[in-house]
Amino acid sequence: MADFVDRRYAAVRSLAAESLITAEQPVVGIIDTEAVETQIEALSWAFSSIPDTIHLVACKAVTLVPLLRFLADRGMGVEVASPGEFAMAEAAGFPPERIVLDSPAKTVPEIRHCLTVGAAVNIDSYQELARIEELRAEIDTRSVIGVRVNPVVGSGSIGEMSTATTTTKFGIPLIDEESRQALVDTIVARPWITQLHVHSGSQGVGLDLAAEGISRIVSLAESVTEGAGFQQITRIDIGGGLSVNFGSDEITPTFHTYAEVLERAVPELFSGRYTVLTEFGRSLLAKAGSIATRIEYTKNVGQRAFAIGHAGAQTATRTVFMPQAWPLRVSAFHADGTPSRNPNRIQDLAGPCCFSGDMIGREFVIPGLDPGDIALIHDTGAYYFSTPFAYNALPRIPVYAYTSDGSTAKFTCIRRQQTVAELLAEAGEDVRL
Repeated sequence: MADFVDRRYAAVRSLAAESLITAEQPVVGIIDTEAVETQIEALSWAFSSIPDTIHLVACKAVTLVPLLRFLADRGMGVEVASPGEFAMAEAAGFPPERIVLDSPAKTVPEIRHCLTVGAAVNIDSYQELARIEELRAEIDTRSVIGVRVNPVVGSGSIGEMSTATTTTKFGIPLIDEESRQALVDTIVARPWITQLHVHSGSQGVGLDLAAEGISRIVSLAESVTEGAGFQQITRIDIGGGLSVNFGSDEITPTFHTYAEVLERAVPELFSGRYTVLTEFGRSLLAKAGSIATRIEYTKNVGQRAFAIGHAGAQTATRTVFMPQAWPLRVSAFHADGTPSRNPNRIQDLAGPCCFSGDMIGREFVIPGLDPGDIALIHDTGAYYFSTPFAYNALPRIPVYAYTSDGSTAKFTCIRRQQTVAELLAEAGEDVRL
C-alpha cells in the first residue's frame, strides 16, 4: 500500500488530469478509503483486549450514504441523532442492532420508529424517560435502552465542544450524591434499562478528562448492580471525542494510546463484564479527507497577500467562525496537480462567501498561490463534507472517494455537486405568493 501522503498527492494530480477540478467545479472534497480502513483496523486492535466491543461511527461526522455503507460493510455500527441520520443509517445497510439513537430532543415518532425496528436508544432526560416508558407499554421492542449520563467532570480546551459540565444540555447530570442516588434508584426500578452512555466532549477534551468521565459511569453501573442485586447494566457506551492533531500528518493521540489510558484509569471496562461501545467520528475520518480548491484571484491589500478560492464557510464552517479552535493546514499545487515550485510567501486563503471573515486561514507560509493553482486543505474528512452552510446559495460541494497506488488515483463520486436547479427548487422556485 502506498504511503498516505503519496496517495494524497497522487489524488491531486489525478483530479487535475481527469478534469474533476475545473471552472465549473472549482472545489472538490476527496477521501482516501485506504486511510479510513487503516483507522478502523487501528481502532479494533486498540480495544481488542475487551472481549465484547461494538465500534460505532458518529453519523454526524459523515452524512454520506456511500461512505456509511463502506463502514457498515466493514462491521461498524452507527450512532445517529436525528430522523435524517437514522434514515441514512438504514439506507446504508446498518442492522438495527448496530444503530444507537442519541439526541436531546427526540420526538415521539422518532422514538417510536427506533423501538419498532429494534435500534438502541440512550435516554437524555427524565422527561424522555417517561415518554419511552409509555411507548414501551404499547410496543413489543427488542431495543437496548440506556441512559446518557453527564458525569460533570469539567470542560476541555474548547468549551463549545465540552459536554460534561453544569452548563451543557446533554444527559442526566451527576451534580452531587443526591442526584447520583436518585438516578441509581430510577434505573434499578426499571430493569429494562441495561446500558449507560457517556460522552464528555469532542475536540479539546483530554484523555484523562475523558477517562474520568467513563470511570464515573462504570462506578454508577456498579452502584446499580448493588441496588438491583444482579448485574443490570451490561453495556457501557463510552462515546467518542478523541481529539485530532490538525498541526501535522501525525496521528496523535492514537486509539491505542487512549485505550492504554482507559485500561489504567478504568480497568473494570476491560474485565469482560460489559459490552463496550465506542462512537468515534473525527478521529476515524478527519485525516483521510482533503478539500481541493482552485484559486480564482490573488490580490494585495496593503501588506496582506490574499489568495481567493472556492472553499470557505459553506464547507469549512467551524474553521471560518472559530479559527483558533479549528485551524487547518494548506498545501499549494500548480494547475496540473503537481506540487508548487513557487517560492514561499505569506498568504491568506479566503473563501467565496460575501463576508470578511470567510477565511480558511491567515498567514500561511507556503509556495505562492497564483490564479488557476490548487490549494489543498488537509484533515477535512470528518464534518467538513457533512455540515454544509448554505450562505450565498453556494452549492454543496462534490465528494469523491479514492484509492491510489501512489502514482495515480481511482475516484468514485459519492456526492455530486449540487446543481443550480436543485438550489432553486429548495428555494421555492415554483411557489407564488
